Amino acid sequence: MRRVLVLGGTAEARTLAAALAADPAWRVTSSLAGRTAEPRLPEGEVRSGGFGGAAGLAAWLRAERVDAIVDATHPFAAGISRHAAEASGTAGVPLLALRRPGWSAGPGDRWHSAATLREAAGLLAALGTRALVTTGRQGFAAFAEVELPVVARMVRPPEPPLPRGFRLLLDRGPFTLEGERALLRDHRIDVLVTKDSGGPATAPKLTAAREAGLPVVLVRRPAPPAGVPSVASPEEALSWLAGRA
Repeated sequence: MRRVLVLGGTAEARTLAAALAADPAWRVTSSLAGRTAEPRLPEGEVRSGGFGGAAGLAAWLRAERVDAIVDATHPFAAGISRHAAEASGTAGVPLLALRRPGWSAGPGDRWHSAATLREAAGLLAALGTRALVTTGRQGFAAFAEVELPVVARMVRPPEPPLPRGFRLLLDRGPFTLEGERALLRDHRIDVLVTKDSGGPATAPKLTAAREAGLPVVLVRRPAPPAGVPSVASPEEALSWLAGRA
């Protein structure tokens, strides 16, 4: 039996964990950061909470005799991915990144790229008068100085500072196209801010914005750690693991 650690929290991580848990050749442990209340738990063993940085993760990998790591965290979980790369090198455990593809603009899309949340916030005044922000609670303080009304949708409330005219919607995907159309209409949204998370669960908001002719500020993904191989699907991750075995 081979031991694999899946750094999870995404739908792709749960799919991969389910496949590994069903295979007697593997013992899978999924690690969740513990930031989301009532997370959707994967199959197999689950570990919640951090490891104490890269050094703590490396020590855990050695102690648990882990054979491989799959970093299937959110594309914007840059800190965890960096720690995984450092721990992989220290402990000598092979590491693979599992990243779903980002979104691509199509005909009719009015996308504006931003490198950071702060840059995205700075673009709003020139693009609209009422913004829907769906970038999550982490880093939401970047919008504190935005003067136009902001509607923010996230799973848990953010920490202050918060923008004036701020309205909070607590919700969790997947979302439907009809629901996103109604959200934009009912809140009189004329500009959308989101991260390039990729995947189908939250993509309907982009379709609804395109239909309404709204500009979208899309925050680009952080650069991945250098030298870490990457795949785009759980099936490719399984093939990589089979090759390692």
